[in-house]
Amino acid sequence: MGEEELQTLLQAIATGETTPEQGVEQLRHLPFEDLGFAQVDHHRGLRQGQPEIIFGQGKTVEQIAMIMESISSRGSNVLVTRLDETRAVELLAAFPKAFYHTEARCMTLDTTAKQEQGRGTILVVAAGTSDLPVASEALVTARFMGNHAELLCDVGVAGIHRLLSRMELLRSATVLIVVAGMEGALPSVVGGLVDRPVIAVPTSVGYGASFGGIAALLGMLNSCASGVTVVNIDNGFGAACAASLMNRN
Repeated sequence: MGEEELQTLLQAIATGETTPEQGVEQLRHLPFEDLGFAQVDHHRGLRQGQPEIIFGQGKTVEQIAMIMESISSRGSNVLVTRLDETRAVELLAAFPKAFYHTEARCMTLDTTAKQEQGRGTILVVAAGTSDLPVASEALVTARFMGNHAELLCDVGVAGIHRLLSRMELLRSATVLIVVAGMEGALPSVVGGLVDRPVIAVPTSVGYGASFGGIAALLGMLNSCASGVTVVNIDNGFGAACAASLMNRN
């Protein structure tokens, strides 16, 4: 339950449209609900402005479905990350109004209309097409959280003229999420071109000496460009969460 839903409920009680007993029943599972295998945090929307997000990796279809039902039944939109297509097909049978974002490996279920909360644009910049799964996760998450978000793809440093030709777009963004694997050089370049926060996301894309994204991670942590901050390997979701907070303040 978010702030808007809570205000609506309290107003309904105040006007007599809802009895205090009915209100108590709706609030019974606030701040959390014990499903046995999960403690669903219904209070998160009030604390942070967004409902709890479901990390799909490692969970069964039945577990995800129960959490989705718990969240959506209280009027909150649902986002499931790291969800493979096989489990997604099963979940779509149970939640036909949900949508599976194949490239992002995410599922969304909208129970209420999203209200745009950001003051500008979050731009997700992907160094290469191979980085798109992580970049797409960031894009879906940013939009889920009520931001206007755009994607700029395949502008890595191997052909830097592609990036330089999009300077107007880069400088129009409020926050930039820059996703790169291999040596992870792109965030430093972007950070040196704009006066906006840059969130660097290393990906596990690369040959053997990239060590599953560690080379990109270390390169980004050692960036010479000021204003660049770094999240964990392949963590497009975490980058979008941080960018969303920056875009509101």
